[in-house]
Amino acid sequence: MTIGVFDSGVGGLTVHRALVRAFPQADFVYLADQANAPYGGRPGEEIVALTRAGCERLFAEGADLIVLACNTAASIALRRLQQTWLPGFRRELGRPVNILGLIVPTIEAATGQPWTYEPERRGEKVEAVDVIGIFSTAATARSRVYEIEIDKRREDIAVFSQPCPELVPMIEGGAPEAEMKAVIEAHVRSLITRIGRPPTKAILGCTHYEIVADLFRDALPPGTPLIHQPSAVADSIGRYLERHPEYPAGGGGQRRFLTTGEPAEQNGLVKTFWGAPVRFEVA
Repeated sequence: MTIGVFDSGVGGLTVHRALVRAFPQADFVYLADQANAPYGGRPGEEIVALTRAGCERLFAEGADLIVLACNTAASIALRRLQQTWLPGFRRELGRPVNILGLIVPTIEAATGQPWTYEPERRGEKVEAVDVIGIFSTAATARSRVYEIEIDKRREDIAVFSQPCPELVPMIEGGAPEAEMKAVIEAHVRSLITRIGRPPTKAILGCTHYEIVADLFRDALPPGTPLIHQPSAVADSIGRYLERHPEYPAGGGGQRRFLTTGEPAEQNGLVKTFWGAPVRFEVA
């Protein structure tokens, strides 16, 4: 089986690394749409079109299962593609294929409840006990997907999103750590000011942000738990594969990295995170 991993840039490598560790025998092909990154400030229809194009390319490269390792693509485009595009495309291909995202695993990790959980609503006012702060792109924040889906499952959790529009370009460009540190500290202060107190826990709601997770950890009050999307996604994909034997997790362990941008070795920040140079081929 070949697992495709899609992101607008290098952020999805955080999820890719967790998946490779979980399924070392599987073949992987990673696609970064760097020619069109970042997605966070784009209109919804553009995000849907770009995500569909990325999935088409990954399926053409032999992917059986695609993981949208991009919160913006997953929050804006995934459901639409699953419902209106994928069924017909699957029939054209004549083989089982699917597209999964990282919103569901993250919400399950944040709430401690399965996606299918439906609590009994008694009409009583529930005071929030925990406060989750979410750092994300502007598009993910506008979608309010985390606020909506967490509230469906846990009325005792309040959710506040903090868009960080500068961070993806900074991470893609390998900005100096001091510059990113100042930007992240400013966003953490802004979130705490809006909430009125520090969050009980935080979600890095953009896979790029995992590359600088240490900077978020330092900016937040000591001991603030971070919900890590890569590990949540890897666990969720493992459970999915157990339920779907049509996707055997074996393979030759091949790794390919494609980009719609300039094929080259990625910046030093990515190299440090990955633990080795990462060179992308032209998509």
